[in-house]
Amino acid sequence: MNVPELLAGRRICVCAGSGGVGKTTTSAVIGLGMAARGLRVCVITIDPARRLATALGLNELSNEPRRVDVARWRTGLTPGTGDPPGTAADVEPAAGELWAMMLDPKQTFDDLIDAAAPTVERAAAIKANGIYRQLSSAVAGSQEFTAVSKLYELAQSDRFDLLVLDTPPARNALDFLEAPQRLTGFLDGRALQALARPTGLGVRLLGVGAAPLLSGLKRITGLDLVSDITTFLGLLGPMAETFGHRARAVEALLRSPETAFLLIASAQAGSIDEAVWFAESLERRQLPFSGVIVNRFHHDLVGPTPLGDLEAALTAALGGDTDLAVRVAETMAAYHALAVRDDAELDRLRTRLGEVPLLAVPQFDAEITDVSGLARIHAYLFGSEAERAALIATLTA
Repeated sequence: MNVPELLAGRRICVCAGSGGVGKTTTSAVIGLGMAARGLRVCVITIDPARRLATALGLNELSNEPRRVDVARWRTGLTPGTGDPPGTAADVEPAAGELWAMMLDPKQTFDDLIDAAAPTVERAAAIKANGIYRQLSSAVAGSQEFTAVSKLYELAQSDRFDLLVLDTPPARNALDFLEAPQRLTGFLDGRALQALARPTGLGVRLLGVGAAPLLSGLKRITGLDLVSDITTFLGLLGPMAETFGHRARAVEALLRSPETAFLLIASAQAGSIDEAVWFAESLERRQLPFSGVIVNRFHHDLVGPTPLGDLEAALTAALGGDTDLAVRVAETMAAYHALAVRDDAELDRLRTRLGEVPLLAVPQFDAEITDVSGLARIHAYLFGSEAERAALIATLTA
């Protein structure tokens, strides 16, 4: 099993996982590889570090898809650059197109208001409101909400064959799914209608006792909190049905057979624990869970060779340099211990996943920062089982 097989017949690939496990890099590799197979692909990232743009050789990304220059692929994938054999040729672009964008949550929220508001004047009034400005850029869940909104918007057109979403950095993998529902639930709920009435619950909740505090805040910040909240809710209230419709459409999109959830994890115990929990959560929600990609896996390079035998063999290979042989042997023994640990963690994950496919990408000797680095990962995600085995053999040779 490989990525093309996992994504056969899919229009959306959601790469989920906690921060620091290689989601952005993996998303870029998937986009690059699928475009090389003739598809029009757009990779959507919410990565503030802009690693996707760097990996693809772009100075920057914007809130709208930007095409990646095919010549850039060829420059980074020239044979003889130190990549594993065959990798460059495997990713040589065909008739496909690769596009990429970095989500701007504030701009996406503004665009959503423009689309939902009944008039241009209503949209302008909402965007000028102080409460809205905080909601659209700082409130928990707004980034995730805008991510799925942009995904939904792009999915409605025939512009791309495949959308690859690099989900926002999160404490856990399902914040991406739950936060938008919480925010949309508020915008679509009856509580909003009650709060929106000028003499309703919103004003009464603040109470008379809050008046001195609010007055002080107004003098310091220039904001009239009661007025801003009341105005904001009054403007947004009539649009609740639109937000509710969007939320239901997004949920249907994520449950569609055309969507694939891929969990990106590392081989460490904590990440494997989260992968197990994630699998169980997707099953409960009946979402299309297609596979797991485990990055930075330590393949066993030496096996259970006694340290003394390893030192002796290395001393002979290094022309009698005993000190260097000892240091290298200790390093290889430590790497072997990591490989044993990773093997155990992957076995635990395989036992829990059952039939769900699992792909392991090795720990490389250098950080992945450019297209040639993406090509190295590509070989493990897009190659056949036999090809992956041959590559692993080159690591242990």
